Amino acid sequence: MATPSSPHEHYMQRCLQLAQWGVGALAPNPMVGSVLVHNDRIIGEGYHEQHGQAHAEVNCINSVQEADKHLINQSTIYVSLEPCAHFGKTPPCADLIIQHEIPDVVVGCRDPFKEVDGKGIEKLQQAGIDVTIGILEAECKEINKRFFTFHTKQRPYIILKWAETANHFIGNNTAMRLMISSETTNRLVHKWRSEEAGILVGTNTAISDNPSLSNRLWTGKQPVRLVIDKELQLPNTLKVFDKSLPTILFNHLKNKEEENLQFYQLNSRKELLPQIMDACFEQHIQSILVEGGSKTLQAFIDDSLWDEARVITNTTLTIADGIPSPTLKNAQIIDILMIGKDRIITYKYE
Repeated sequence: MATPSSPHEHYMQRCLQLAQWGVGALAPNPMVGSVLVHNDRIIGEGYHEQHGQAHAEVNCINSVQEADKHLINQSTIYVSLEPCAHFGKTPPCADLIIQHEIPDVVVGCRDPFKEVDGKGIEKLQQAGIDVTIGILEAECKEINKRFFTFHTKQRPYIILKWAETANHFIGNNTAMRLMISSETTNRLVHKWRSEEAGILVGTNTAISDNPSLSNRLWTGKQPVRLVIDKELQLPNTLKVFDKSLPTILFNHLKNKEEENLQFYQLNSRKELLPQIMDACFEQHIQSILVEGGSKTLQAFIDDSLWDEARVITNTTLTIADGIPSPTLKNAQIIDILMIGKDRIITYKYE
């Protein structure tokens, strides 16, 4: 993060640091941090810790020590995302700020959620509070890129992921599975899974790899398993049918719900991926890690339905022939990481 050029940026950076502590525990809610400052001294800090529980502003104000409580109405509250103005699982944070007569509010960025989207700022201003907006705005949006994509594009934030050989194959042409990435890299992939709401594969990958689609090598919340099985040809002996985790099968034949298993019927006469995006939006699945196979990944790329791609390359492994890797388009490199022999390049869609 860049060096702050003003006191506002300094305290907003602290808000962003606090917000990060809520990673993996909040979806579909955003990560938010808040600090309360009196005469260049932080007297309160808080972040949104758990979905459905107190928001960052509440925790910030509640953290103020008894000896400093008389300073609250003489302080400035910083919050990385616009305070809410509606009753959801918790009361409006804008009302709390007004109740405590806090005279100045500094906001990182507006909240795109239609129930907020400027209403919190307007409520504060109507109460006579001085509101400053747009401090480290790009950074505040980046930390909640899944939330912003979901509410502005009405679809999940989509991350493509695959592992390939040094000569750009993601698998061989035999029944034997090709192990490309290292154990350490595999643990990182399971960490990635814990950070997303859903994980998606196509029919061929479900059959050939029989994946569990879990983050068993890491901790945290398990993603919803999303499987494309248009003609319901997958055998029910596969791990995705074990009902251990919520699973959605996108198909053309039936709608049915069982324990932890939902058959979601799509229209065979309409394009597949836009329907899946609509279904995930309807079910509040805010982000998806697409893990394959090559045909499914390329379909997302060709439809320009992706935001980020993470490509793992085993720099020492080559095979004579196999399944070619997908071909990215409109991709900009934003990060390169080496883990042993594995090179991980992260791209963003541009």
